[in-house]
Amino acid sequence: MKNHRHANLDDLELSLDYHFSNNELLLEALTHRSYVNESRERGLKDNQRLEFFGDSVLGLLVSRRLMELMPGSGEGNLSRIRASIVDEDTLAELAGGIRLGEFLRLGRGEVKTGGRSKKSILADAFEALAAAVYLDGGFDAAAAFVDRFFGTLLERNVGDVVGRDYKTRLQELSQSLFGITPSYIHEEAAGPDHDRVFTAIVRVGADSFGTGTGKSKKEAEQVAAREGILFLEQRRAEQGT
Repeated sequence: MKNHRHANLDDLELSLDYHFSNNELLLEALTHRSYVNESRERGLKDNQRLEFFGDSVLGLLVSRRLMELMPGSGEGNLSRIRASIVDEDTLAELAGGIRLGEFLRLGRGEVKTGGRSKKSILADAFEALAAAVYLDGGFDAAAAFVDRFFGTLLERNVGDVVGRDYKTRLQELSQSLFGITPSYIHEEAAGPDHDRVFTAIVRVGADSFGTGTGKSKKEAEQVAAREGILFLEQRRAEQGT
């Protein structure tokens, strides 16, 4: 393969916060099969093999981070979160954030039909890019790649699941102790429009067992549920149940 290098690939590397030692890996990750089919250049590789490997790279590293973030969570929760993150829509969105479509090598026909913005092409190229980073820089470089692009998504999804677990656990405790389901009361939000603070009170029957605040009603409920769990677990321990 000839040693192509488009000047604007420097911009892509800047977005990735990673500089390739082997430029051919980067070019391979950006090469769609339609480009290879139309090219007369011998030995040209499309990104399908890297895409295949990149799927495993992302699966491994996202799974690793989930296990670190959720040490007490079971396989079901871990699998659901991973599936919601490493999917075509998310990968295409991440690719769009770094304007990956602009850097792809596509055949003329694919370009005419909007290939640079097709979800499937963008998602596949993003997976190929992850594989290229792994092969070029090793495990640590790929882990940094995943943290850069998936860190916020992971924390947000883990927070949602943990919150659901708090509310589920509180419901189980409430029904076990009192035979009824808890409810949540919301106070009026406080603060300026750009920085609202929400407050939720969790009640079991006529009694309040926890108060929580957050940037959303959902977050406030999660905090209130956690407080309620501590209170009810202490009560259950005192009752010896």
